[in-house]
Amino acid sequence: MDLSFSPEEESFRKEVRAFIADAKPKLPDVGAPEAADRSKDDYLAWHKLLFKKGWVAPLWPKEYGGTGWNVTQRYIFNEEISNAEMPTTLPFGLNMVAPVIFTYGNDAQKKKFLPRILSGEDWWCQGYSEPGAGSDLASLRTKAVREGDFYIVNGQKTWTTLAQFADWIFCLVRTNSDVKQQEGITFLLIDMKTPGITVKPIIVLDGAHEVNEVFFDNVKVPVENRVGEENKGWTYAKFLLVNERSGIAGVARSKRAVVRLKEIAGAELIDGSPLIEDDEFARKVADLEIDLAALEFTELRTLAEESKGHMAGPESSILKIRGTEIQQRITELTVEAIGYFAYPNERALGSNEFIGPDYALGQAGHYFNMRKTSIFGGSNEIQRNIIAKAVLGL
Repeated sequence: MDLSFSPEEESFRKEVRAFIADAKPKLPDVGAPEAADRSKDDYLAWHKLLFKKGWVAPLWPKEYGGTGWNVTQRYIFNEEISNAEMPTTLPFGLNMVAPVIFTYGNDAQKKKFLPRILSGEDWWCQGYSEPGAGSDLASLRTKAVREGDFYIVNGQKTWTTLAQFADWIFCLVRTNSDVKQQEGITFLLIDMKTPGITVKPIIVLDGAHEVNEVFFDNVKVPVENRVGEENKGWTYAKFLLVNERSGIAGVARSKRAVVRLKEIAGAELIDGSPLIEDDEFARKVADLEIDLAALEFTELRTLAEESKGHMAGPESSILKIRGTEIQQRITELTVEAIGYFAYPNERALGSNEFIGPDYALGQAGHYFNMRKTSIFGGSNEIQRNIIAKAVLGL
C-alpha cells in the first residue's frame, strides 16, 4: 500500500493548516471536551467558521453544499484538525440526519432542511433510544397515530444528547404494531418547539448536562415531515447508523490522544524515572499503538472502497468496535499514568482549587464519559452480531 501523498495533496494539507492557524484564536476557550458550562454558541463557533470557508460538510454531495473532496483530502483534513486539537462539529445534523434527507427525502425537505443544517441555523438531536429500547432499538414504543395531515406522537426518548439546545429532533416512531417490529417504524422530523414536548436533564457522573429525556404528549407532527414511506423507517435508520458508526471510530483523534498520553507518561515519575520507561506500561502503550495502526489501515481500506461507490456495511461495525475500545483504553492508561491525581473530586482543603498538574484536570470526567462509546451507535455486542451474520453467515 502506497501511503505517500502527492504534491497536490501536500499543498492541500498546507491550506488546511493555514486555515486552522487563522481560525483557532477566534474560538472560545471552553476547557475540557465535556465541559458542563459550554453554551450553544460555544458548540457552533467552529461549525460557523467551517461554513464560512465552505468546509463544514465534507461528506455531503457538492450539489447540496459539500466540499467535493476526495477520500484522501477528507483523511488529511481529519488528521490536521485532530493534530491541532480543534473541536468536533456535532454530527446529528451534518453527518446523521442530513444524509438521510438528501438520500431519501423529497425535494421540499431537501430545500427546507439542508441549507439550515449546513449554516448551523438549525440544531438537531437524535430520537432513537428509549427506556427498554437501546441496543434492541426495534422494540421502541413511542407511538405515532395518523390523523388526517398529522401524526399524533406519544412516548419517550432518552440519552438524547444536547436536546436542551435543539431546534429539531429526528425520531423513530411506531406506526404499526401488528407486523414484525422492524416493519412498523417510521422516520419523522419533529420541531422541538411543538406543544407537548418536554425536555428533562440527565446529569452524568462528571456533573455535565450533556444528555436528556424527551417526552412527547400528543405532539402534532405534519405528515410532510415524514422521510420516505410510512413503516419503512427501519431502512433509513440503518442507513443513518452506518454513517454514525464509521464516524465513531475516531482514528485521527485517537492518534493525537496517544501522543498526549505518552507526553503525560513522560512527565510522571516512578522511582525517579519517567513512567513511559517502565517496561509494563510501555508494553501497554505499544500494544495500543499497534491496534490503532491496524484500525487506521482498516479505515483507509474502507474509505478507498467508498470512493469506488461501495457503501460501508459490516466494515462500519468493525470500525465502531475497535475504535471505541481503543478510545476507552487510551483513557484508562491516561488515568493509570496520572495516578491519584485522577481522583474526580480532588481539591485543596478549604478551597475549590484543583490539586495536581494541569494535564490531569478533567481527565477523570473524560474517562467516565468515554464509557458510553461502546454503547451508543449500537452496542459493541450488537455490532459483533451484525458481523457474525453479514460476514460469517451465522
